[in-house]
Amino acid sequence: MIEARRSIFSRLVAGAIVLSLVLLAGLWWLTHQTVSTTLQQAAQAEVDVDLAGLADIYATGGRVELEARIADRIALTPMEGGAPHYLLADDSGRVIAGDLTTWPALDPTVSESGIIAIGANSKGFARAVQLGPDLRLVVARGIDIETPVLSGIAMAFAGGGAVFIGLVALLGRFAALGLQRRIGRINLAFREPQDGAGLAATGRIDGDEIDELTAHSGAALARVNDLLAAYKDTSEQLAHEIRTPLSHLDNRLVKALAQKPDTAIAERLAEARGEIRRIVQTLESLLDIAASKANRGDRSGLVPVNLSGLVTGICELYAGSAEEAGLELRWTIAPDVIINGDERQLGRLMTNMLDNALKYVPRGGQIAITLERGPVLVVADDGPGIDPRDRARIFERFYRGRLRGEETSGSGLGLALAHAIAERHGLSLTLEERETTGLGGAVFRIAAAA
Repeated sequence: MIEARRSIFSRLVAGAIVLSLVLLAGLWWLTHQTVSTTLQQAAQAEVDVDLAGLADIYATGGRVELEARIADRIALTPMEGGAPHYLLADDSGRVIAGDLTTWPALDPTVSESGIIAIGANSKGFARAVQLGPDLRLVVARGIDIETPVLSGIAMAFAGGGAVFIGLVALLGRFAALGLQRRIGRINLAFREPQDGAGLAATGRIDGDEIDELTAHSGAALARVNDLLAAYKDTSEQLAHEIRTPLSHLDNRLVKALAQKPDTAIAERLAEARGEIRRIVQTLESLLDIAASKANRGDRSGLVPVNLSGLVTGICELYAGSAEEAGLELRWTIAPDVIINGDERQLGRLMTNMLDNALKYVPRGGQIAITLERGPVLVVADDGPGIDPRDRARIFERFYRGRLRGEETSGSGLGLALAHAIAERHGLSLTLEERETTGLGGAVFRIAAAA
């Protein structure tokens, strides 16, 4: 399963949540500004209407009537948010009537308006006018109601936003899980190509983009499986067609040797049999290399293999050959190192590495095998090592390195096959620098690929 932090679908859900938060914040700010402006405009309209009425009263009834009407309005209206407030004063600011005690910083000569303080904790919208010589009037409307209204709107947005974001996250997650399952089917088919042919049946060309991708992926995998099957059949048929005449030829050579020919002829016949065996061995190596490369990354058919036991058994088997060759073979094996693999191929990988060491290390030399958890398998020797000119091509097919300036014998397939088998198992086979061990010869390291 794809980790949440890496999944594109999880990132899409997170992006949708962030976008929803931004949109909600923007909508709240727009609503806040609209409601605040509307409340202030309503207060302004009420002040203008009230002020016009009082100015008309003054014009028709004079100052005494105006003072009486102001007193009536203050008496009838409670002192709370949205209530009217008045101040009738002379030009020096002396209070004549009203509930405001101080003339605000408003110029009555130009009918200035603005927000003023009403008492210690309230504010309101007010307008000042000059009614006559030495008489001015301020009418105000408290706007304290704005705070609870805006707070209520903020709470509504917070609660509604939380529910909305939760629904977005929930629905987005459900949608993402569905997409992950569909994409996961495609990824699984590519990880297990032998089972991918049935993928085409689950997709439809006339469906959405993922259905179309599923159908095309299934068709491509089915085609690949068909090509691999055809390749395998052709390879096996070709191998059979080559092995059969070579086997017949070898049998004829055996019969010819049974006739006890002259010594020179017998030597030539034995050499011919050796060439036949080398041709068959080369053919089998080439087929194994091709099969390993074709199945690189394919985990089907691999089973848990006790690499510790396998390597130990091979080392014990080769100990006698090493002793006969005058070599010291020692091994240090960590217990219970398990790897998913093909035991036969892993065994051939190990034997190829040992054959290579036994071939090039001179008499009296040493070969050291080390297996650690990881797994990390190191095959080192104190032989002549690898010529610097050969290091870049040592794992190529048919490439034979140089020893003391001369090209070595052999088919040039041993290390190429070992390299292909390692890749088949998700391992890397590398040639290390001599300084990594105390032996000073060739050092090959097999470990999990990065």
